[in-house]
Amino acid sequence: MPGGDLPHTVAPLDDDSIVEAEFTVINEFTAVRISKIRTPNGHRVEIRSLRLGHRVRLDPLALESISWQSPDVFSHFLDQPFGPESDPSHL
Repeated sequence: MPGGDLPHTVAPLDDDSIVEAEFTVINEFTAVRISKIRTPNGHRVEIRSLRLGHRVRLDPLALESISWQSPDVFSHFLDQPFGPESDPSHL
């Protein structure tokens, strides 16, 4: 499918979680896999950097809190575009 979309796949993960659906978002700078995960504690969205291997799982409240942020918050994230380990003060 275009853009790496997968229709409602069900795949087990290592931790009793199941991937119910996933798709990939790609541009000239990065590739990110977005997965809807069913866990024993409810649904989560997992965002995974395909290039760097970083990942985070967010519950519904954490996802909603993203909508409360101004664009400046996300601009600040890009001060260290490869994560905190790219900042020598964090080594």
